[in-house]
Amino acid sequence: MSGKRNDDYGITVYSPLHKALNYILLAITSLIILSPILVVLNIAFKTDQEYLETAFYELPDSLLYLDNFITVFRDGDLLRAFSNTFILIVVSVFFNIAMGTMTAYVLGRFQFPLKKFLLGAFILASIIPWVVTQVATFTIIQNLGIFNTIFAGMVLYMATNVLQIYIFLQFMDNIPLELDESALIDGASYLKIYFSIILPLMKPAIATVCILSTIHIYNDMLTPYLYMPKTSLKTVTTALMKFSYDRNSNWTVMGAGIITVMIPTLVMYLGLQKFILAGITDGAIKA
Repeated sequence: MSGKRNDDYGITVYSPLHKALNYILLAITSLIILSPILVVLNIAFKTDQEYLETAFYELPDSLLYLDNFITVFRDGDLLRAFSNTFILIVVSVFFNIAMGTMTAYVLGRFQFPLKKFLLGAFILASIIPWVVTQVATFTIIQNLGIFNTIFAGMVLYMATNVLQIYIFLQFMDNIPLELDESALIDGASYLKIYFSIILPLMKPAIATVCILSTIHIYNDMLTPYLYMPKTSLKTVTTALMKFSYDRNSNWTVMGAGIITVMIPTLVMYLGLQKFILAGITDGAIKA
């Protein structure tokens, strides 16, 4: 018998061979994941001459060579890019949460005609490839008169999606319906129930969606590139394109930019990953 079930920590493995295989597998997986990051980090501290004359795995002469990072902030206007990205995240995530929780409240608490049809429509929309709808989306954005403004990104990002609705619906199932009924008997309106009961009890789900939406908006390059091409509207991802040319790229500066841009999301994910996992899995378990 190689192991037993442990309610707190999953499966406990007793066999030394199984333990060794687990550690080897984890080491190989970690190496595969970390190798590209380490290569980019190595390149970020090299001069252009070092990059051309040395192998990618050779360490730079000095880990204090910071000219590439200075170039990224100066020529890439990275501070403005961080500012634009922050504005997009704050406004879009707020509306994400508002529309997502309201949609889940209606779908989870009310019975009405075509309810199943609406749920199916959300799923169908998620199946259609994103790139297929870009002609129609671009036409709508242009007709609204917000193309090449920051409002284009806000409108596209603030819409809720199926994953968010699913997370909210799963948490909604864990909120006893008796709370709503008691509030209705006391004279509370449906809007009062939403703000006083539903939202406070859905804080774990809201935190999860907030984190996932923030990471998605921060890492997305295609939406700002297509709908916000103006130089003053660059985000952290599109700002790095300044160092990519038709026939070549400034890879040392690009490496410094990638590391700089990656740090906030890496810190956020490492610090808040338990909330992400809890929000996705805990809602699926009935209380």
